Amino acid sequence: MALTRSRAAARRRRWTAVLGATALAVAGGALAAPAGATTTSQPVEFQTRCVPPPIAGIPPITGGTTAEITVDKASPKVGETVTVTYTITKPAASNPVDLALPADIMTPSGKVVLGGAQSGAVTVNGPRKNPPVPGKGSFPAFSMTGTFTVTQAGSITLSPGDYNIHTSYLMELDTPCTVLTPPAPVSETVVASPVTSPNTRALALDTASGDPGVRVTVNGSKFTPLTEVTVVGRAGAAETADRMTVTTDNEGSFAARLKVNDVATTGVVAYEGAAWDPEKGAGPAAYKVVVPAPPNSQTITAAVTAGELSMTQAGDAVQLSSVDFGQGGAATGDLRTVTVKDFRGGPAGWSLTGKVTDFTGTGGSIGAGNLSWTPACTAKAGSPSACAAGSSGPVGSGGATLASTPNGALTGGEFTIDAGLSLDVPAFTAPGSYAGVLTLTLS
Repeated sequence: MALTRSRAAARRRRWTAVLGATALAVAGGALAAPAGATTTSQPVEFQTRCVPPPIAGIPPITGGTTAEITVDKASPKVGETVTVTYTITKPAASNPVDLALPADIMTPSGKVVLGGAQSGAVTVNGPRKNPPVPGKGSFPAFSMTGTFTVTQAGSITLSPGDYNIHTSYLMELDTPCTVLTPPAPVSETVVASPVTSPNTRALALDTASGDPGVRVTVNGSKFTPLTEVTVVGRAGAAETADRMTVTTDNEGSFAARLKVNDVATTGVVAYEGAAWDPEKGAGPAAYKVVVPAPPNSQTITAAVTAGELSMTQAGDAVQLSSVDFGQGGAATGDLRTVTVKDFRGGPAGWSLTGKVTDFTGTGGSIGAGNLSWTPACTAKAGSPSACAAGSSGPVGSGGATLASTPNGALTGGEFTIDAGLSLDVPAFTAPGSYAGVLTLTLS
């Protein structure tokens, strides 16, 4: 009799483990996009065939899966990294027996299929994290994340692909689920733009000063060949009435004889198109109109020297709040304040981005995608540029924008950047200290 009870108990343990592996075979329901994601995604339903482990003695399960794909960048540029989240909603299936399943036994993985301008598949993985499932209870939703690098400009579609449920409960078991009629419907589309070629246009003057009404020779190079270019005087950031148009030669060069009358002129610019565009122009090349001094007078001059784009930070270590083992949740803190000084005095803005490594410790690791931030940026009074804080959301190993300023006729200033940090710590992460490195890049 004792032997019979032992074998029955063993069968129950195996059955419980198999339930953990097959629990998420069929999914359905509604989805929510992750916080901070910029997305135009929609839930889609598709037929799947899920094969339980042989030990289960259960035939393959065919049914509808409902899923949604979201991205952190809906309009990336070629060369940028996009973080993809593949979420399967609350499954249609329920726990078929009275035995409860414990928390954190399920680890999902899968593929997201790319189409349109770029083909291929993105490998996605989810954390080993699930709430306890009561007997006869509904199974939870789960999410998986991964990244891909944009290699082609245009519309790139993302469709749910095959996925697998791995369980670690008494036994290590897998339940693979395949799309019956691939590809599944498109859930998300990103529109990738090409990388803008660097502006190599250049401008040079044959002299740096002259009397009012003197013509200065303006030499331009590396403009678009056989294109009309406007050559105009500048008084600070404003254009003067001293202007003319020329057409570039077959190599994109020109030589213009600009007559400068305005005594307020401080430089000369040249650009393609109807108005100044720092991406299609060059200059300003410094120029001074020399006004003859009246008798018994002295001319007093002063110069403003252009500086550099620089960044400093108030410290190099952040201590997040602690979370309890078995509870998990958000470990929070604040980024050390970053100060950006843009003293170049030119037309270009700047961008401050960050990326983080996985958080590692003696007990394992916490993925880089679990760190989120809420950026804030303040411009010092009098700064020509306005500062835009980056979007709230995951930082990840692919990186995210912390703050930026746009291009303009005259940019610059001093800016203070802060961010609230939050690390999502899984409930049963092994006790200990975990550290990741956040790298900030100013460009």
